[in-house]
Amino acid sequence: MIPVSMVGRVGELAELDRAWSTVAGPGRSSPAVTVITGAAGVGKSLLVAAAVEGLDPRPAVILAGAARVHDPAPYDWLAAVLSVRDVGALDLPPDALAWLAQQPTAPRERYAPGTLLRLAVRTVRLLVGVGPAVLVVEDLHDLDPASLNLVVELATAPQLPALLVVASRPPADAVAPDLTRRALARLCGVRGAVRQHLGPLGVAEVAEILTQVYGDSPPPGRVCAAVWQRTGGNPYALTELLAVHAGRGLEALVREPLPEHLRVPERLPAPRATPPDVELTGREVDVLGCLVAGMSNKQAARALGISVRTVTVHVSNLLRKTGSASRTEAALWAVQHRLPGAGQLRG
Repeated sequence: MIPVSMVGRVGELAELDRAWSTVAGPGRSSPAVTVITGAAGVGKSLLVAAAVEGLDPRPAVILAGAARVHDPAPYDWLAAVLSVRDVGALDLPPDALAWLAQQPTAPRERYAPGTLLRLAVRTVRLLVGVGPAVLVVEDLHDLDPASLNLVVELATAPQLPALLVVASRPPADAVAPDLTRRALARLCGVRGAVRQHLGPLGVAEVAEILTQVYGDSPPPGRVCAAVWQRTGGNPYALTELLAVHAGRGLEALVREPLPEHLRVPERLPAPRATPPDVELTGREVDVLGCLVAGMSNKQAARALGISVRTVTVHVSNLLRKTGSASRTEAALWAVQHRLPGAGQLRG
């Protein structure tokens, strides 16, 4: 697969580093929580892996697990953690440990749900020890209810020296949407919790990746816009497209048929027809340039030196004036009409 750097995710990596510093430093009495959400293929797992790899100081313990999508069972996350560790020395009832680890020889459940949940938390505490540790929860949207309860309990467990990093698709994509929605709300409600929602890459970020792969000079703007539209700015789709057409030149990314497995709903819809007499203010053009770059309202406010509320008003005006249904459509409109903000991508 084509190697691509963490383009467009620098701010998120820095935020994860800061969260880790609160755990690795002295005086922390509860876990630090980071919740990363986004659509399939948007780069949640890649971001988590890159962040954990770059943590300094290095975590003393890393516990990572995910759901068994095709055969879910209670405490899937913890079972995945225990499956790669020697748990014989843990000070826990053997039958409870066997059940939490989903061992084939485990006896039938002998504990009330609340008791088993407390034992699950205790198991994690014993594995973390004096820490500092990182607890990685992949694909929260696919987890069983018992695992969701455990993750929420860990987020508020006192005297647990850990950074809890949770990655999830939106609740609408979850096995149990309501349970996932409540779990995410509780996690995001933890004091000091960091919430990151990963959107698609902007046209400028796609251009940066194409420059990395194909050479030092920026590729033509029409190619960047076409690749962006074909992949929806989705990092996975972009990486796959680059891999399929490796060595065939930039034009192959635009002209060759899109591979079947990349024909997904995440592709951008065609922009709506736009009246030719759209008039934008100078500040609206600035904000539109930020949309093209894939910035959030908060990032745009910081870049332009204005308030987030002001950016929100400008975005609303831009959607109305351009006839766009979303920020992404507005950014694509800017590229197609060669407005300032997309000018750096012109061929």
